[in-house]
Amino acid sequence: MSKTEEKNLPAKKTGSAVKDAGYSGNLSLSVSLSPEQGLNRYLSEIRKFPMLEKQEEFILAKRWQQDGDTHAAEKMVTSHLRLVAKIAMGYRGYGLPIGEVISEGNVGLMQAVKKFDPDKGFRLSTYAMWWIRAAIQEYVLRSWSLVKMGTTAAQKKLFFNLRRLKGEMKAIDDGDLSPDQVKKIATKLNVKEKEVTSMNRRMLSGGDASLNVTIGGEDGGSQWQDWLKDESDDQETVFARTQEHDSRMELLQDAMADLNDRERHIIAERRLSDDPKTLEELAQIYEVSRERIRQIEARAFEKLQEAMMAAAGKAGLIEADA
Repeated sequence: MSKTEEKNLPAKKTGSAVKDAGYSGNLSLSVSLSPEQGLNRYLSEIRKFPMLEKQEEFILAKRWQQDGDTHAAEKMVTSHLRLVAKIAMGYRGYGLPIGEVISEGNVGLMQAVKKFDPDKGFRLSTYAMWWIRAAIQEYVLRSWSLVKMGTTAAQKKLFFNLRRLKGEMKAIDDGDLSPDQVKKIATKLNVKEKEVTSMNRRMLSGGDASLNVTIGGEDGGSQWQDWLKDESDDQETVFARTQEHDSRMELLQDAMADLNDRERHIIAERRLSDDPKTLEELAQIYEVSRERIRQIEARAFEKLQEAMMAAAGKAGLIEADA
């Protein structure tokens, strides 16, 4: 798909995902309401869009893929809105507005339409299900605070399966799970028992609360955010820290120039990389022993420190005799 075609199905737009299904581009669906404006009415309206036969879907997909026909893309989207609603209903147990969940699923559907290749031989619904679920799950995780809930594949799997497994065990109480239940869930999902207990307690506590919740006050209008203290640094502190960081980076770059190519590469890979290489990996590159790489690294680091200290003294960043 060309860049010109992709612009016709632009990126996500929050809110009325059905009404503005074309985001900021030319695709504009004829549904004049969003799930948030009335769920029953919305579900009734999307049933009016006909399902597509396999051949018709193929033709529409080719028209969109080859010609950028937004009308064809619109028909593919509207014919699958019921699929989004059905999938979204499976996420009602997370305490989130179902209208917003459906809207996020609609965004996933539109992404699927944009990337759908009819020549692969499968139907759009099969392909779109993954995109719809991914969009909804990302929304759920964001709403439940991704920082607290965790980001690993195992934690996400635990988050989205714990409620279902508890239902199967009829463990619907608001308290902790029994040791046997914890062990059974941990074994089934291949996670640690303490992770099951921790996740269960977090889910029982609910998702993040809005900062705009009214919490009292004489006029009854005070919000939670009014009582929060700003713990962030002031602009002067941030500027000073940034300036110091930039100065140190300049010193580092100048000092690196004093090293030979091999020393610079080894220091960069061992000390400055986000994914440092092992001594063994570098030894294979230079066809020397691991010990030799360690010696080169140590010598280069000493040279780097001496050069930076000398340059910092000249620049007045440290005392000359430091």
